[in-house]
Amino acid sequence: MSVLINDDGFHADDWDRGFVAVDALPANEGGGVVSVDLPSDADLASLGNRLIGADIIRIDFPSFADGRGFTLAAQLRRLGFQGRLRAKGHVIADQYPMARRSGFDEVEISDDLAARQPVDQWLARANWRAHDYQARMRG
Repeated sequence: MSVLINDDGFHADDWDRGFVAVDALPANEGGGVVSVDLPSDADLASLGNRLIGADIIRIDFPSFADGRGFTLAAQLRRLGFQGRLRAKGHVIADQYPMARRSGFDEVEISDDLAARQPVDQWLARANWRAHDYQARMRG
């Protein structure tokens, strides 16, 4: 099972339509796909417009030391993606502000990680707009 985290704490996953692997996307624009799983090494330039119209994109974080998902999220937002963006996998509470600043709406973690890093650790970073070096320097 998994736990979703957003700015107000832990939640059960409310997405019930499953996810399509990026390799299984139709070759044309969108193709009616509403939910896509992107690996951390996805090349957005090669995907063309196949992500247009997706309701949710979930980007995999295979390790907490792998920050490529943050770059993908920022690129998707710059390309105009307006849907729900979810980080999935090995994201730790300390990375939550970066996830939000790069464009993620939520983080999906395992029940085991949620037990090791309880909700109070995530909520301590929920004011992600204030937890950056620029805000501290102005401060």
